[in-house]
Amino acid sequence: MDFSIDRTLPISLRQQLKGLIEYAIACGDAAPGEPLPSVRDLASLLGVAPMTVSQAYADLKGLGLIETRAGSGTFVAESGAEPLRAQEDFVALHGQIDALIDRGLALGLRTSDVASLIHARLASRALHGRRKSIAVVGLFQPTTARYARLIAEQVGPMATVEPATLDLIQRDSAARSRIASSDLVVTFVNRRREVASLLPGARVTGIRFVPADETRSALAALAPGARLLLVARVPEFLPIMKAGVTRFAASPALLNSAAGTIADVASLAAAADVLVYASGTEDALAAAPQTLPTIEYRHIPDPVDVRRRIAAPLDLDG
Repeated sequence: MDFSIDRTLPISLRQQLKGLIEYAIACGDAAPGEPLPSVRDLASLLGVAPMTVSQAYADLKGLGLIETRAGSGTFVAESGAEPLRAQEDFVALHGQIDALIDRGLALGLRTSDVASLIHARLASRALHGRRKSIAVVGLFQPTTARYARLIAEQVGPMATVEPATLDLIQRDSAARSRIASSDLVVTFVNRRREVASLLPGARVTGIRFVPADETRSALAALAPGARLLLVARVPEFLPIMKAGVTRFAASPALLNSAAGTIADVASLAAAADVLVYASGTEDALAAAPQTLPTIEYRHIPDPVDVRRRIAAPLDLDG
């Protein structure tokens, strides 16, 4: 039997060793009655702690796959191989696993990426059962969490919806693997390609986000000719805000724009009647006079896109 472990895989050494021996027994590479190395010898061979080998052996004993004979050592159990090999679907499953690995490698994934995806998927199944899993990737954590809640309300209890930020999946490999293992990853239309490049092999879709009803109502209630200061953390979002404000507000007299820095807001706020800020820019409000009225320019996931691009592909409409 070939004993080898890969320390780059996101799977514990104990689980790797257990899987190696279990797989060898199931596939006939380790025959009933075949002796296994002692705990100390195998630990020395692999360069791991004896406790790791001892725990893996204990797991296999618990499954009835190996047995200890007093004074003789540890052996593949005489009855351990037969039940596994007796399952007619096992050979087919073996082929499906190989096909899955081949598919992942063909997509340009590393073996460690494939292992991470499988591990994360198993963890998700253990936590949520067979419900579909959806991940929502945005820019700011509170706003993305709100998007996730709104999508969860619309798709119903047959799916779980997890929020994640671009920053999180860029710096946290565990979070990146977990998000990539989702049945569907949802993000802004203009961020779809960026998110897909960070999550190779994931199913990524882009949806539109539309101004919330409360934002439209607040802008429509402004007095005609009101001077508005627009504030957004992401500069490229300012033209979108300006177009929306112009559409919903009654002939605003002045539209100033700020990139969301405290200095920008402080220098422009004195000339404004109302400050309109994009979600995620709340901290910049500290630079504005406390008496200056504010409106959050809030977006929500487009309900039409949620049905068409999320619920329908995952068969959640029923």
